[in-house]
Amino acid sequence: MKPPKAPKSPKGDDSGERGTGGAHSGSGAPLTGTKPARPADPGGGILVGRPFGVPVYVGPSWFLVAALITWIFGGQLGGILPDIGNARYLVALFFAVAFYASVFVHELAHTVAALRFKLPVRRIQLQFFGGVSEIEKESDTPGREFVLAFVGPLLSLVLSGIFYAAMYAVDAGSVPGVLLAGLMISNLIVAIFNFLPGLPLDGGRMLRAVVWKITGKPMSGTVAAVWVGRALAVAVLVVLIGLPLFGGGGLRGDGGIDGVETVTDALIAAILAAIIWTGAGNSLRMARLREHLPQLQARTLTRRAVPVESHTPLSEALRRANEAGARALVVVDGQGEPRGIVRESSIVGVPQHRRPWVAVSTLTQDLTDGMRVPADLGGEPLLDRLRENPASEYLVVEETGSIYGVLSAADVEKAFVAAMARPQDRGQGGRSWGRTSGDRS
Repeated sequence: MKPPKAPKSPKGDDSGERGTGGAHSGSGAPLTGTKPARPADPGGGILVGRPFGVPVYVGPSWFLVAALITWIFGGQLGGILPDIGNARYLVALFFAVAFYASVFVHELAHTVAALRFKLPVRRIQLQFFGGVSEIEKESDTPGREFVLAFVGPLLSLVLSGIFYAAMYAVDAGSVPGVLLAGLMISNLIVAIFNFLPGLPLDGGRMLRAVVWKITGKPMSGTVAAVWVGRALAVAVLVVLIGLPLFGGGGLRGDGGIDGVETVTDALIAAILAAIIWTGAGNSLRMARLREHLPQLQARTLTRRAVPVESHTPLSEALRRANEAGARALVVVDGQGEPRGIVRESSIVGVPQHRRPWVAVSTLTQDLTDGMRVPADLGGEPLLDRLRENPASEYLVVEETGSIYGVLSAADVEKAFVAAMARPQDRGQGGRSWGRTSGDRS
């Protein structure tokens, strides 16, 4: 039997971001050699630290926004501090770094709250429109959901107050005074923006929690916050672009636009509106997928397996598997106790003519406790189990410890991708928090 070429596995998301494999009944394709995808490092830019064990990345887009802030703020400093000269751009760069340090504190607040609630955090990323804390699990109560969302903008408000108080200790017309004023205002804007009650902003998470508490249905909260978020996206376009263009000021005689000083202003407004709109839609799709995660059950995705002893030739083992309609091989000892799983990926490398001379023991992956999966495990617990114990195949066992079959990581991934591909089966993986300054989650 010549195994088919291994298909490419699509990349997963925060939730172990999953197509229907062979049923345990034994129907489906014969045993093959598919190579499973390896768990990817979170990545996301330059790793700058690991507070509380959570990796913090600075995305490539941050350098673009830092340059933009340096250019714009540096130009403004020329009018505020006329004696500073070209050093104003160095001060503006310092401001950009200090502002994103404030964004990091905002995100760290979400992370600390999540860890406090025993929710794993995949990473913190600083990027173009702010930052994001990627929390891999849903809150189990609306109260925790509200707290997780609230702490971010609350910390931004606190920072704004601290910078405001510090302004009294310096000269308002000095470099420190201007920097403190800028940081006070920027953190206040971040807090107000994130309190807006629409997904994907923190205020949207808070609105979702309130509606969830009232209705008892998290999906109702998500839908409400999504539509408010879409309304906010439209409002951003209307307020920042539409009103200046078509409102009372209209077009100036020289062709300029009142209220929109540069093309950059309009471009930033359009990008911000697009991020809010698409972020709201993504939140809804992820929530629907979360609802359908329980359909991913180890029992229904498990492949029928045949037990073979370690000295059995590969050709004989494959003959028994195909004769029984099985798609996996479990190596057992003389008492029938499972000791390992024949790695499907290894079968690919054994030519057809050599299989009678190769014992299955040479292709076997020894079983560990993490590779034993209860047959009744499903949904997020199943995905969490696979994430915590990366392997290509897992032994699925009944409560009694008897062998039920073998679960392929590739089959779980296919089932997840198939669920995402069907509109009625879309739902929610890992969560992202702290949409500071229009950031993505």
